[in-house]
Amino acid sequence: MSGVFERLVGQEPVVDVLRAAAAAARDVAASSGTVADLSGSAMTHAWLFTGPPGSGRSIAARALAAALQCEDPAEPGCGRCRACTTVLAGTHADVRAIAPDGLSIAVKRMREVVADASRRPSVGKWQVVLIEDADRLTEQAGNALLKMVEEPPDQTIVLLCAPTVDPEDISVTLKSRCRHVPLVTPSATSIAEVLQRDGIDAERAEWAAGVSGGHVGRAKRLATDPHAQAQRKQALSVARAAMSDGVYGTVEQLLRDAEAAAKELNAGLNERETEELRTALGAGGTGRGTAGAMRGSAGQLKDLEKRQKARGTRAVRDTLDRALIDLAALLRDALVQSTGAAVTLMHPDEAEQTRKLAAYATPEGLLTCVEAVLECREAIDLNVKPVVALDAMAAGVSTALRTQRR
Repeated sequence: MSGVFERLVGQEPVVDVLRAAAAAARDVAASSGTVADLSGSAMTHAWLFTGPPGSGRSIAARALAAALQCEDPAEPGCGRCRACTTVLAGTHADVRAIAPDGLSIAVKRMREVVADASRRPSVGKWQVVLIEDADRLTEQAGNALLKMVEEPPDQTIVLLCAPTVDPEDISVTLKSRCRHVPLVTPSATSIAEVLQRDGIDAERAEWAAGVSGGHVGRAKRLATDPHAQAQRKQALSVARAAMSDGVYGTVEQLLRDAEAAAKELNAGLNERETEELRTALGAGGTGRGTAGAMRGSAGQLKDLEKRQKARGTRAVRDTLDRALIDLAALLRDALVQSTGAAVTLMHPDEAEQTRKLAAYATPEGLLTCVEAVLECREAIDLNVKPVVALDAMAAGVSTALRTQRR
């Protein structure tokens, strides 16, 4: 693969579909056609990309957006022209990428996007709306988007990304108006090849690919970021702590680490946003009326603080979710070894710990532990306070290991 599609790891069938779509869209654009003329071709006006975390949903959507705007006459999605590079960098004037700042995408924001996307393209061939987490659209925001998908403007393409086509992730009506592109979990070999291409040595690339759970971005972080490696170790230590009296302290430390990581991640952005808003409202100005302008800006500053708080909450939950996925995978490895199943381990570098767990608890007990971790993930997603959900998980895992010993 080459150009913008080389970033899609282990998704060759998807790349073939997207290349054909971009070529068909180029033919329509060359004849001054509209989205109505895309009907019956390899291209359509609305797409839904689904797949597990790390499979490359948003990468696939952004690659298609770049290929649609590409200026190379021979290869849609060349990856070299100004259109491709600006789309990939997130600065193209006719490509709007939407992701939730906090826990959801509100209807107000979606209405603004729909209004902007209804205009004619300013520099490109199409107006493209890319929604990276369509499963976080509120019901009202989804309805606002649905109206545009059902009656698309002449030159507007909508690209949605969601984990699955389950009605809890994406509405049945919205899904029915889109062409569905399912992505799969890439193999560890494919991920390792990408990491090595980025300059990571073979041994570290293979280790990171093997323990990333098929998540390309996670593999890159584990290969290059000591903090990510430490967070993984902390998450996996919960299983060991559950066989002693230290499990509650371990999960609470897990939460503190997640909060610290989220604070560090957002600190610079929050400060920059606040300063930009204050400047726009007249802070530091000496002209007539500037003091009055600032006195009337409290509401806008408060709204910004609320959005930043919601973004911080989302960051904490996302960090915890990655940790819980790691923990569930470790317990799953112990269950696999306990039953003697010939299945590849998800944490091969922790085989010694999982062997000890398999020898310590019954398969039924280990399955109960896995279920406790998954219930914790669901509880946090349903807005249960993380400390409450984590303590409940710790109690469940500890009880299962102690009462269902071999």
